[in-house]
Amino acid sequence: QVQLVESGGGLVQAGGSLRLSCAASGSIFSFNAMGWYRQAPGKQRELVASITRAGKANYADSVKGRFTISAMNAAQIAYLQMNSLKPGDTAVYYCKATRMFDNYDYWGQGTQVTVSS
Repeated sequence: QVQLVESGGGLVQAGGSLRLSCAASGSIFSFNAMGWYRQAPGKQRELVASITRAGKANYADSVKGRFTISAMNAAQIAYLQMNSLKPGDTAVYYCKATRMFDNYDYWGQGTQVTVSS
């Protein structure tokens, strides 16, 4: 049973920083990509950032220059460093990992990020 466990969410003032972590357990397979998504109340889940096994990163325009995604492939851990946070970044943040051999997606349970003005 593969589990993705997110941590690092919380309440922060605008302009502050948070670092989210996503750790995979129970997996004997490698992932070809990991990513972070977020969902605000009343809105659809959206991609925040993703990173391939080769280290190629992709960001939503709204977070470029403020957020940085990184991953440790061997340890199957992904991070999202979030700087200069804005109230509009408030959402539940979900980690996703894509299994290499069949592109099956695993999802974490989500972690709340709240940015106060």
